[in-house]
Amino acid sequence: MSKSAVLSIILACLFLLRVTPTIAEDTLPSPDELEALGATIGEIIYEKKNVFDTTMPGENKSLFRLANRWHVITRDSTIRQQLLFAPGDRFSKRLIDESERLLRKNDYLYEAKIEPVRYENGVVDIRIRTRDLWTLMPSVSLSRSGGENRSGFKIAERNLLGTGTSLRLSYKDTVDRESLSFQFYDRNLGKSWTTLFLELADNSDGHTTDVQLIRPFYALDTRWSAGGTFYEYIREKSLYDLGEPAAEYAEEGNQYSAFAGWSAGLQRGWVRRWTAGLVHDERQFEPLANGTLTPLIPADRMLVYPFIGFELLQDKFESTSNRDLIDRTEDFYMGTRLSANIGLANEGFGSDRDSFLYRIEASKGFGDIDKKALILSSTLSGRVDDGTGANRELSLSAKYYNQISDKRLFFMTLVGGHGENLDLDNLIELGGDNGLRGYPLRYQTGDSKILFTAEERYFTDWYPFKLMRVGGAVFVDVGRTWGPGPLGTESLGWLRDVGFGFRLVPTRASGRDVIHIDFAFPLDGDPSIDSFQINIETKKGF
Repeated sequence: MSKSAVLSIILACLFLLRVTPTIAEDTLPSPDELEALGATIGEIIYEKKNVFDTTMPGENKSLFRLANRWHVITRDSTIRQQLLFAPGDRFSKRLIDESERLLRKNDYLYEAKIEPVRYENGVVDIRIRTRDLWTLMPSVSLSRSGGENRSGFKIAERNLLGTGTSLRLSYKDTVDRESLSFQFYDRNLGKSWTTLFLELADNSDGHTTDVQLIRPFYALDTRWSAGGTFYEYIREKSLYDLGEPAAEYAEEGNQYSAFAGWSAGLQRGWVRRWTAGLVHDERQFEPLANGTLTPLIPADRMLVYPFIGFELLQDKFESTSNRDLIDRTEDFYMGTRLSANIGLANEGFGSDRDSFLYRIEASKGFGDIDKKALILSSTLSGRVDDGTGANRELSLSAKYYNQISDKRLFFMTLVGGHGENLDLDNLIELGGDNGLRGYPLRYQTGDSKILFTAEERYFTDWYPFKLMRVGGAVFVDVGRTWGPGPLGTESLGWLRDVGFGFRLVPTRASGRDVIHIDFAFPLDGDPSIDSFQINIETKKGF
């Protein structure tokens, strides 16, 4: 039989069996090409890694194998319910990227990657690769910032039986209070997009009850949102002067809200959203029953008002690594965002005054987050009570990232705030607990502030015990307040500090926490402060 006859028979068999050769993964069309081809999503393959990869030499240890056996890997259904696509849908690169970002928001996943792996007959199969983090976290915490120590104990499970549900029981002893609290959080309640958050806290100075049931605008193309909140608390508050408590009061708050939102979805790269609802905000203040400091009592407020809000959002996100974390994908919003909310309180609704409330926010990113990028944001908020401006506050923030090399980053941030006729329970403070690392916490108080920070960040390859990444930073902080504090104390002018620190970024424990160990040296201030500060605390970034 001739070669041409054999080839004809093979081709005929392939036609009868409807067999088309599968395109190999390394020769797949690009996501943009798949979208242009009108590909349909076929099988979704879940490739889930445990906390430790015991096929790697450094991770094949008895303790790590035991941890893997005790850990319940995230269920396929938990991942599936957070995807914006399903088998049979048209392939969309935008929905693939957005689903990745949604998965990376979870504290129980270290990484999430979604990619095509097979294309045949117009059908593309999708693989979702994830790696779990250890989520059962009994821990003892000791921290120090602004010259004050904090301690605590907690036991938390952030991915209960692989469902994504979080439970936490914790005890904290801070400069303000001792607190025993219980938290429940489910981002996808009952396999829906509804979020339920519950916190009950018994504090040394009162209690807190916080309940939030919200179906958010979870994706760019989400068409509606709705929810309600219930927040009640009793607490004691101290006002500070040069880092020391100088006055005090007791506060009781009752805040409830209900809202609904609607949107036409994503159109030509932009999203427009409207929200309307009703808010009840009551705050009562009084002297402490057994107070030892000067009583300084804010004015009571009762505001009941309907509100309406608008948001304009551009579809522009970028992903990179070694910015605020180490060796982990970070998502940055680099588009234009504008939002505005206005409310109208009236004595006829039960308010204690006629008041117009407003809040306007704006943010925008510039540049390329992989090279040089600037992210700007601002907020203007306040009230007009019976025709008089009250609690007006303008805040501005600028963050600048400049990648020097794969392991070095220059970072600057500038934060400013200006207030007029501020409520006594909403003061502008500056100190060791909010950026001025060489000084005591709440060191200066006024009606305006500015804080500039410059850091040289270092990302090392040191990976001790395969449990955490190690980085470092050298920094300078410069800031000041304007205007007298609530006790009449004038600003000390410009305050500066310099220092260095280490960053420990856990790679197996749930969350995106960064452990900071900073040594800061103040260059100004009054003679009573220490010549240097040691700050040990956990933050959400570098």
